[in-house]
Amino acid sequence: MTSEERYAALVDALVGEPGVTPPTADAPQRFGSTSLKINNKIFAMLVRGRLVVKLPAQRVDALTASGEGERFDPGKGQLQKEWLSIDPAAEEEWPQRATEAMQFVGRHVKR
Repeated sequence: MTSEERYAALVDALVGEPGVTPPTADAPQRFGSTSLKINNKIFAMLVRGRLVVKLPAQRVDALTASGEGERFDPGKGQLQKEWLSIDPAAEEEWPQRATEAMQFVGRHVKR
């Protein structure tokens, strides 16, 4: 299964959750164009074949230290404190981390 197929399955699984919206099919190819959102805030996206999720900085620290991912670099050489990039080969981690990110971002959205 390709990264794109795995991400599409992840989108299908999470889009039924309250407040979750899928990527917009006609969005231009730019940051966030592949993003899953909760209450209009990005919590997961596919970037260069990798799942990228938003988590608390301390959680990203722990996951990078354990080798379960790496800090996300949007391409400008600036690592993001609250964004974790997960390798396509770690397919078992994708649903867990995406759900964790959805819960984290969902809790911190002002309604």
